[in-house]
Amino acid sequence: MGDILIVDDERDIRELISDILKDEGYTTRLAANSDQCMKEVANEAPALMVLDIWLKDSNMDGIDILKSIKKDMPDIPVVIISGHGNIEIAVAAIKQGAYDFIEKPFNIDQLMVVVRRAMEASRLRLENQELRRNDVAADEMVGSSSVFKVLKSNLDKVTKSNGRVMLSGAAGAGKEIAARFIHANSDRASAPFVSVNSASVEADRMEEVLFGRENGEQGVEPGLLEQANGGVLYFDEVADMPAGTQSKILRVLVDQKFQRLGGSGNVEVDIRVISSTNKDLQHEISIGNFREELFHRLNVVPIHVPSLEERREDIPELANYFIENLNKSQGLAQRSLSEDAVALLQTMLWPGNVRQLKNVIERVLILGDSSGPITASELPTSEPKDDENGRVVLSGSLATLPLREAREMFEREYLLTQINRFGGNISRTATFVGMERSALHRKLKSLGVVTANKSGGRVAFVEEGAD
Repeated sequence: MGDILIVDDERDIRELISDILKDEGYTTRLAANSDQCMKEVANEAPALMVLDIWLKDSNMDGIDILKSIKKDMPDIPVVIISGHGNIEIAVAAIKQGAYDFIEKPFNIDQLMVVVRRAMEASRLRLENQELRRNDVAADEMVGSSSVFKVLKSNLDKVTKSNGRVMLSGAAGAGKEIAARFIHANSDRASAPFVSVNSASVEADRMEEVLFGRENGEQGVEPGLLEQANGGVLYFDEVADMPAGTQSKILRVLVDQKFQRLGGSGNVEVDIRVISSTNKDLQHEISIGNFREELFHRLNVVPIHVPSLEERREDIPELANYFIENLNKSQGLAQRSLSEDAVALLQTMLWPGNVRQLKNVIERVLILGDSSGPITASELPTSEPKDDENGRVVLSGSLATLPLREAREMFEREYLLTQINRFGGNISRTATFVGMERSALHRKLKSLGVVTANKSGGRVAFVEEGAD
């Protein structure tokens, strides 16, 4: 049921408590002084501690032990007992993080009620933490394009190390999903994944959020660094971290320890740090917004997370994944994608990347029909649409050009879009647009369109100097 450490300088008391707990199905360990207590905790953390305030022949009293335990292992519930109990001691113990206080001579039934409640509260807290971790890790790495495969390969390589990783890429590209993939496939998978949104926390509260606080009124309030102990701390958009906090985080990365606000003792942590940014950190360094030394500490393994435009081949797979996921999580209709919907999704602009695609799919499933394939007409688009007579409405730039120039501009943009839609595959592009491959090559050359490898995939772009 649970391992309980009983710390009391009176042999009869600790053995009596042990016998009572064993009768209820618990396993117990006994300690007569602070040295034995700390040795037992170091060997293996107990599920709960029953701790006497006054300990003869000890280097630490019960309050000192409580402080130490709550600093290094805040999740262990501690029940304080004392034969010299008074309200001041009880208040002091609760402020330092004790679960409850029982005065000697104690009632056995009262002791068991407190122990059961403490164990249940601890169990629920751990279960809630696990549920939160599972909930936020629901999204998966989805894709099969060559660009995605390069990303996946790079992520696989860093999962088994403790090296710090810097994920770069546009907003909404899936940097946090990549960070969670590293965590979920690492040796720290069973430990916490704690995310810090550097942009959303007010600058004057960032240090309290990260380091926690100690004060006489509220006792110990662990920060995110302590909550991430043993696991991963993820700095989302690290470029937005306040300048004052950057220097202190740098010190934590060097020493793996820190002090809570208002505290004097060091708190040691074992964390792996993963960071992300959609900004050019070298530029941020040059204008004085980001510490260069911190950059080098965080940027041990840089990995680029490609935008949706760089992996248009994956859009149908991603869209179908979101449809299936929304069906399971929200009960929305599980519809298929028509060919015209796939074509439009792969040619649309996606400034919000994967996040925007997910939102679009969810909107269509909520507002659209409950059956039948999703069609292109259901998809939102900012592109010019046909008017009510079926005529194509030209954009302002095309409408002001001579026919030859307008045709070349249209052909160039159309073919660029189609080639990138098919991941740089000229054969598939030629089949879709209805041209012979050799004819398509000639057309591309005349338009100044070339293809080249970029981020592990092949992309089309206009050659510099082309009209």
